[in-house]
Amino acid sequence: MDSMHPHQSQSPDETQHPTPHVGVVLIGYNDAAHIAHAVRSALAQGPVVREVVAVDDCSTDGSHELLTGLAATEPRLRVIRRETNSGGCGSPRNTGIEAVTSPYVMFLDSDDELPAGAVNALLTAAEEEHADVAAGLCVRRELPSGREVPWQAALYERSAVLTRPERLPALVHDTLCVNKLYRTDFLRGHDIRFPEGRFPYEDFVFTARLLAAGPRMALVPDRVYLWHVRRSADRLSISLDRAHVDNWRARIEASRQAYEILLGAGRKELARAARTKFLDHELRMYARELHLRDAEYRRAWWTHTRKYLAEYDAADWTVNPSAPGRLLARVILASPEPRDLSRLKGLAARPARLCPPYARDQHSTPVWADDLPQVTLEPCQTRPAHLLPLCVDAALRPRARASVLRLRLHEMYGRVAAAGPRELEVEWRHRETDRPARRTTVPLTRSSGGSWSAETPVDLAGLGAGTWDLRLRLRFADGTSRQMTGHAVAGAGLLRRSVVPSLRFGILLAQPYATHSGALAVRVATGLRGAATVLRGRLRRLLP
Repeated sequence: MDSMHPHQSQSPDETQHPTPHVGVVLIGYNDAAHIAHAVRSALAQGPVVREVVAVDDCSTDGSHELLTGLAATEPRLRVIRRETNSGGCGSPRNTGIEAVTSPYVMFLDSDDELPAGAVNALLTAAEEEHADVAAGLCVRRELPSGREVPWQAALYERSAVLTRPERLPALVHDTLCVNKLYRTDFLRGHDIRFPEGRFPYEDFVFTARLLAAGPRMALVPDRVYLWHVRRSADRLSISLDRAHVDNWRARIEASRQAYEILLGAGRKELARAARTKFLDHELRMYARELHLRDAEYRRAWWTHTRKYLAEYDAADWTVNPSAPGRLLARVILASPEPRDLSRLKGLAARPARLCPPYARDQHSTPVWADDLPQVTLEPCQTRPAHLLPLCVDAALRPRARASVLRLRLHEMYGRVAAAGPRELEVEWRHRETDRPARRTTVPLTRSSGGSWSAETPVDLAGLGAGTWDLRLRLRFADGTSRQMTGHAVAGAGLLRRSVVPSLRFGILLAQPYATHSGALAVRVATGLRGAATVLRGRLRRLLP
């Protein structure tokens, strides 16, 4: 079988071996506050988990003593303490791979948890399909809000079996090791291990080694891992601690090694997909934040990125040449110094937007800028308007009677007018709960200067307290549409906090602001108590 197909259950008689048990390798370092919860989530999976191997990476906060105490009352828990701290996650996981005695193994970090039934779902799929690897849906849970965001959800929409990873190149996007169950003998037989020592993004290399070995894989739509994201923690996780350029260098090195591993194993399609993934994910994520960094960081980031992109060959640039990440990369490669950070930030946003100016070269070909004609935007001449990175400026003016949202759609090389923009669907969505407020639809009016405008009232009191993101959908005459965010317009006091009288709450504090990607959002605090909380927070930040 050389294709992806729906998962089909087998009867017990068809299974090659009796139901095995699973070893969960849990790693931790100085995480006494969370590690017991992680252990209990693994043990709560039931008898399917034969052992939990907790590898303590030489903690100094009492984690080892806590684990030892738990092991004294739980025979399935075994504690291994490393003599020296490794500085990373790879070495303790490798220790766990060597220590487990179960036919299957999976990984758990000390600050995360396994949801109920996770191990059973993965093991059932692995057994029934005789798979070397079973993978399921990981959910990122933002704490303390509890907001959940699925990770690479498109891969796990339905059950499927892959006899070869190349049948689904998008697998390279799921670089996590923790949402998968592995046949222990497969990892050991192919010598699949994590990089040792302090090696950020060790998952990238491990996953590449796994795919390079060509495992038979089973995919399930079940939630199998809860990844806790604590952005306000005293010590940020490696993936969140992006304020230093060394983090970017480490990410590039991990991406480079992943590509070389896949290419060296003859997995050319997966290797190409890995390079595409770097442009569409890594490059866009860091480019969105580049304007937040100082000049020294920007120069170092720019130089290191150009050096890596120079390693791409001609075939790497032919895959989806109009994709936002590819255009970002071409601008960076063509420019010795950082430039156009605001436009790059918009292009890196999701969904992407390309803000004006819209330049042309001497042959009237769309280009990035007058002084960068080698970076062409030729797809803008042929692609349907609803697939272009269009830009809508958005400005919110909080007022006592009725706050007003003003919107302006920019023309892009004549493509917008040709498609006939008709209306904008406007929605505010709560940042933490993802709860939508009431939708409104407003018609677009042609303005002078080649743009379209719309205006709609905003009931800030009706939104209520919290942070609200603006979501737009642009509809065209032919029925097509494009989902968008509004580009936050600065200047003329637009992005500042306002006190607004309210019949419902007495007063409101409203602050329109630009997100990291330049999209319009608004923070709302209701009543005197809400206003006082905001002001106290402001004072704490201002006072030493």
